[in-house]
Amino acid sequence: MEKVKVGIIGCGNISSIYLENLSTKFDNIEVTACSDMILERAQLQAEKYGIAKACSVDELLADSEIEIVVNLTIPKAHADVSLLALEAGKHVYIEKPLSIRREDAQKVLASAKKKGLLVGGAPDTFLGGGIQTCRKLIDDGWIGKPIAATAFMTCHGHENWHPDPEFYYKEGGGPMLDMGPYYLTALIALMGPVKRVTGSVGKTFEERLITSEPKYGTKIKVDVPTHIVGVLDFESGAIGSIITSFDVWQSSLPRIEIYGTEGSISVPDPNTFGGPVKINRLGQNDWQEVPLSHGYTENSRGLGVSDMAYAIRSGKQHRAHSELTYHVLEIMHGFQDASMEGKHYDLKSTCRQPSPLPLS
Repeated sequence: MEKVKVGIIGCGNISSIYLENLSTKFDNIEVTACSDMILERAQLQAEKYGIAKACSVDELLADSEIEIVVNLTIPKAHADVSLLALEAGKHVYIEKPLSIRREDAQKVLASAKKKGLLVGGAPDTFLGGGIQTCRKLIDDGWIGKPIAATAFMTCHGHENWHPDPEFYYKEGGGPMLDMGPYYLTALIALMGPVKRVTGSVGKTFEERLITSEPKYGTKIKVDVPTHIVGVLDFESGAIGSIITSFDVWQSSLPRIEIYGTEGSISVPDPNTFGGPVKINRLGQNDWQEVPLSHGYTENSRGLGVSDMAYAIRSGKQHRAHSELTYHVLEIMHGFQDASMEGKHYDLKSTCRQPSPLPLS
């Protein structure tokens, strides 16, 4: 199968793992160019990872050989850059979230549909061996019918360790838009789409003090909710709950658990690709760790890009698809809408549950 040529736009921190994996791990992809607003940054990454060309965004988009643009820009630029790539006739894979605002994401999806191009996006961690093993256990009936799920992402924010934490407390940041995509994508991959949500949101601290370098002592004005509690009604009839928070000093909560009529599954951290996966079936006293059934258990960011490339060549559907990424975006905003309006939020979107990967 002929390799699909890929160009990277955005050469910040997250680009390193993408460039490393897309250059070495997947045999159906060739990264031929990378670009950044700061050309020197693209040049450094191109030299480090053996990429043939570091160039401007315009030059990359004008390259007729590039079929997929991987958009690794900052979230507030996701929609604009994606629209430029689609206008240039490129398929687009976007780092999470799809966009900050629903209306901008809708423009991206409408443009892709009009031009017959694919859009997909992170996270692709649900394609890793850990969550794919959980999917196989559910599909094979190990816990009976799934009836409920819980998900928790709690910490006390980023200002004590991140070198540039302001973004996390501005529009497009916060614990839900930052980390919610990992948890919600995993839940949809395991449980299917959601039909209705409700939620409560809060903001405990109006200011945050940076205690990391190089901005030690700087105060951040907090503009977004930092504690979000959501309830999800799945189309299947199952009920889920999720908490994402930057206001919790410490907790011992699990990451994700799925509860069925005949047992429960402990799902690994959805920000990773591996395990452990644990199960407790009817009649058992303790959790039992399950050997992983699938590969890609190390950091395999870019797996979703490879899956998209395979779809382009084969005509089959890719898994980290645009309907999934948009459905996740709408759910995240739906929690806040429900809280502000004091009522349930009925999802306008739905999506197909991504098909499981074949056994490796």
